Amino acid sequence: MSACVVAGAVLLSGCASVYVDTATKAVPLSEMKKVAQPKPVRLVFEFQSKGAPNARATDFLKETVAEQVKTSGMFSAIDSTSPDDAILNVTLNNVPLTEDAASKGFVTGLTFGLAGSAVTDGYICTVSYLAPGKTQPVTKTARHAIHTVLGNANAPVNAVKSENLEVAVRTMTKDVLSNALRDLSHDAAFN
Repeated sequence: MSACVVAGAVLLSGCASVYVDTATKAVPLSEMKKVAQPKPVRLVFEFQSKGAPNARATDFLKETVAEQVKTSGMFSAIDSTSPDDAILNVTLNNVPLTEDAASKGFVTGLTFGLAGSAVTDGYICTVSYLAPGKTQPVTKTARHAIHTVLGNANAPVNAVKSENLEVAVRTMTKDVLSNALRDLSHDAAFN
């Protein structure tokens, strides 16, 4: 959430807007391959910033991720603690897509928003499913982005404005995770 940090100072003056990219959309349940006999799974989730664990963001999003996995219909339960059950690892990694985002935010702040700028954060969602008795997981990846427009800059054409950063991050999480889960549901090694 590097754009979040950059936008933090500018948000105080009210001149930042957050947009969720529209290239990745939420997958409806009808696009998930139906699992004949869903089984329990142990869900492990971690949010990362540039590959490093981010405990605060993990805590913030763990319920959103758990709910998305539950509603997918792919598993009978997600809170299994049995060592004999499958494991679903979900990693959401925040990677900066805009170079030198900090200085862009600084310049925008110095000009009180007159010199606008845009910062894009990328998100890579990796789901890795390890079935009981297997040694190789089935892994799927999906990507998403959040754009933060600071000051007097144009809104991105490929995005929809979000109410606030919290709503944007939760929307992005649901969208990207639903794509990765759909791909997992269609993999023959999963079923």
